Amino acid sequence: MPGIVHFEIPADDQDRAREFYRAAFDWSLDPIPGMDYTNVVTTPVDEATQQPLEPGVINGGMFQRADRLTTPILTVDVEDIDRSLERIVEIGGSVVSPRAPVPGMGWFAYFEDSEGNVLGLWTTDPGAA
Repeated sequence: MPGIVHFEIPADDQDRAREFYRAAFDWSLDPIPGMDYTNVVTTPVDEATQQPLEPGVINGGMFQRADRLTTPILTVDVEDIDRSLERIVEIGGSVVSPRAPVPGMGWFAYFEDSEGNVLGLWTTDPGAA
């Protein structure tokens, strides 16, 4: 069964938002060079895999608020993003952003559900380019 594996927080000012979440929760917020994205580490991770050490907890990211990506997003792990997006459209949802790579890590996409909520999809694939 697909589960929630990631969260994302949009921000108008990422520097301000990073400082806020650091001060509020003592999270580690690390900007990724060359990308307008920040890794948000809320729980300790395995250094080799970067996966949380404790089952059931997730880490996330932060990005520049834009277009239809304006509220916090939960991301669901799926086996096949394209097939999942097709099914989502069949049952009344829509594609916000089609499948795109995170090089060396996997694939992501965004969709809107029947209630107007935007969520993410994720498939791990170290060969993504």
